[in-house]
Amino acid sequence: MVRDRFAPSPTGNVHVGSLRTALYNYLYAKKMDGKFLLRLEDTDQTRLEQGAVDNLLDALNMTGVIPDEGLIKENDRVIEKGQHGPYIQSQRLDIYKDYIELLLDQGQAYYCFCTKERLEAVRTSQKEKGETPKYDGKCRELSQAEIAANLEAGLPYTIRLKLPENHVIVFDDLVRGVIEMNTNDLDDQVLLKADGFPTYHMAVVVDDHLMAITHVIRGEEWLPSTPKHVYLYECLGWEAPKFVHLPNILNDDRKKLSKRQGDVSVGDFLAKGYLPQALVNFLALLGWSPENEQEIFSMEELIQAFDLSRINKSGAVFDRAKLNWMNAHYIKELPLEELVDHLTPFLVAAGLIKQEEVPQKQDWLAKIAEILRDRIEYFAQAPQQLDMIFKNDYVIENEEALTLLREESSKRLYEALIRKIEATDVLDAARGKAILKEIQKEEKIKGKMLFMPSRIMITGEMHGPDLTLIMDVLGKDEVLNRIKSAASIMHL
Repeated sequence: MVRDRFAPSPTGNVHVGSLRTALYNYLYAKKMDGKFLLRLEDTDQTRLEQGAVDNLLDALNMTGVIPDEGLIKENDRVIEKGQHGPYIQSQRLDIYKDYIELLLDQGQAYYCFCTKERLEAVRTSQKEKGETPKYDGKCRELSQAEIAANLEAGLPYTIRLKLPENHVIVFDDLVRGVIEMNTNDLDDQVLLKADGFPTYHMAVVVDDHLMAITHVIRGEEWLPSTPKHVYLYECLGWEAPKFVHLPNILNDDRKKLSKRQGDVSVGDFLAKGYLPQALVNFLALLGWSPENEQEIFSMEELIQAFDLSRINKSGAVFDRAKLNWMNAHYIKELPLEELVDHLTPFLVAAGLIKQEEVPQKQDWLAKIAEILRDRIEYFAQAPQQLDMIFKNDYVIENEEALTLLREESSKRLYEALIRKIEATDVLDAARGKAILKEIQKEEKIKGKMLFMPSRIMITGEMHGPDLTLIMDVLGKDEVLNRIKSAASIMHL
């Protein structure tokens, strides 16, 4: 059975690149009728952030990338599900130490008592000579007596992997093909830190084996470390999983996606009103392409189409305009009730409606939603798009608009609008449409000369959403007041 995993560190908000990694693992597991597992890699205790675990699980739940096993969140509680736990590395320290002892006994690992100061001096000297900075092997051949004496003296130590000289490590990456690396070009990696915690390199190999992981799908930044992992599998007598290293997600300047050029966390995008299904659809196509030209996918369609062989080697640019286009598509497809639910928090936050008014104003909110449906790319844009509706102190300065208002037909239109609206009990969209049709027939004003001056009088703008919907939302009195305020501009 295929078993893959997403194994992030709880170090802050979930990066969109991390969500893509989780998504690809999820899609492949589902496609192969396997299991998708979530493990927490918290061996670097200095980088942990409060609330990061909740943030991680909330992001996965909201986007539908939900683990089958490992850490999950149910009823606002973080729990562990599965037979291969614990799924938090800091709770597995005794497990790692057993395998560290095995490597020491086999002569494939060794104690290193070098201080940070010495290691830094070695690196500095190597850089000055134009050499690749790496551990110089000072502690590789310490005698058992020397090791015992150092331990007796309480000297801090790490445990390092003892790489053989001139040994070629070979592995097959399902995206990049066969990769070879000579151990002469590698460092004796630290496996156990001075604080008693394993490094990522030790823990990931032990965990992936004990959790029966068959496929490691992760970012390409781990590609240089993979030979060491493969060698560790050799040392421990285990079969290595299949490796898939994903291309980086890039900024417009083709450098790795960073916050310098805008939002990068899943929470940032969701908070701005990007729909989870749009974000998932967009991220799926960053580094993977389907066999056809299809761009809009449901999660089920992604599962059916996903194929590891179609993952790209080169980095994918995070095209924010493409994300906006895709999110706008999903907004247009939303049922009205869902559209209202998504919009309402942004309207409340902008002060356009009070929270306590929401239950009584569902019809009004529905009209607002219809106005906005085709005009926003994400929900945070809604308040600004509504400016033309709610801003009644606008100043008309556009020369073309002023010229239109001062046409003779516009003066007749002005008088007809006031007369007919004043005679109307309730000005809704249907009545607004009827009024414009009556004026068209009676005053012989049509097309641009009918609709554009009407819009300018009511909104101050020459273009915008359905005018009759705007009239409905504003109501009779507000529409009349706005039309009448145009009198001075029209020289009436």
